[in-house]
Amino acid sequence: MAQDTDTAVRPGAGINTPRQAAPLPASEVDLRWKRLGARDPRFRMFLIIGFVGLLVAVFFLWRYFTSYESTDDAQIDGHLNSISARVAGHVARLLVQDNQYVQAGTPLVEIDPKDYQVALERAKADYADAVALAEAARVNVPITAVSTSSQVSAAEADVESAQAGVAAARQQSEAAKAQLAQAEANNVKAQDDLVRYRQLVDKQEISQQQFDQALAAARASEAAVNAERASALAAEHEVQQAEARRLQADAALRTARTGPEQVATTRSRAQSAAAEVDLKRAALDQAQLNLSYTMVLAPVDGVVTNRTVEVGQNVNIGQELMKVVNLDDIWVTANFKETQLKAMRVGQPVTIHVDTNGKDYKGRMQSIAGASGAVTSLLPPENATGNYVKVVQRIPVKITFDPGETREHVLRPGMSVEPKVWLR
Repeated sequence: MAQDTDTAVRPGAGINTPRQAAPLPASEVDLRWKRLGARDPRFRMFLIIGFVGLLVAVFFLWRYFTSYESTDDAQIDGHLNSISARVAGHVARLLVQDNQYVQAGTPLVEIDPKDYQVALERAKADYADAVALAEAARVNVPITAVSTSSQVSAAEADVESAQAGVAAARQQSEAAKAQLAQAEANNVKAQDDLVRYRQLVDKQEISQQQFDQALAAARASEAAVNAERASALAAEHEVQQAEARRLQADAALRTARTGPEQVATTRSRAQSAAAEVDLKRAALDQAQLNLSYTMVLAPVDGVVTNRTVEVGQNVNIGQELMKVVNLDDIWVTANFKETQLKAMRVGQPVTIHVDTNGKDYKGRMQSIAGASGAVTSLLPPENATGNYVKVVQRIPVKITFDPGETREHVLRPGMSVEPKVWLR
């Protein structure tokens, strides 16, 4: 086999050492490659397959890296349910501790219920009293209706009786006046007879006995006149009294005819009493609610955190006592650049990589925020300045986990994640 090197003697060496061949020109290398390819067809096939494979690999790599959008500006979010007191009072018992998992309806804090129990008893008594008054007012309505109807009938009868009494009194007055006239006429005759008898007795033409009889008759006639005059005056007074009784009966009839208004008034009082019952019932319900509010319950399943209440503390209405984090309803808030949203659509699958445990979870794009994070910040930027610099904005995107992915309750709001939204 031919050697590519030859021997040469270095000056002053005295021994033979191999010498490397000089490099071939580039044109000669190309010529040798061409000769090799011309002589070996498998080599040419290898080159073609390698080139095609490289194109395929580049294509799939390009397709893969353009098939998703990802960001590391993302975290898990969830509902932080604030637990606050609905009534004021003294904390009697604290039933949970920080980081304790509780289910919905679990008692968390008990506020001293004694004051609210007393208020409930008072509300029950007020309600019972209002019910009794309303029942009495309701019963009075038909009683008043019947009573007023009877009063109208009785008043009408009294008016008729008074009118008849007036007529009878007037007749008696007329009769008394007639009797008075008759008595006066008889008295005139008796007085005239007495004058004649006195003259005759003076002449002794009649006996003294006859004169005495005429004198007695005259005196009796005069007494009868006085008696009939008194009777006439009494009859006139009877007429006046009968007129007064008729006027009184007329007034009573007018009063009795106000019966419908009295019934309406009684019915209104009954309605007012019924409304008072409803008012007392509402107060009773409120008292029952306030008593139930002394036991603060967990509204959802979750983990207790940020507890600020202690036994013996006085709490006010609306004061926050703790928070309950609902681990059954968590999601991912990812802040994508606005240039990444071009092909992103609601419903696209998402792979969520959690930094805490290094696991991947499956999810879906649920929605895209209506504004960028900068616009909704406390101090939004003001771009109406002369030194404006365009900055790529980030838009919050909500990503929800697929059902069953978070059943282990390992994930917590605030954990950092890296979502990949698969565009195709």
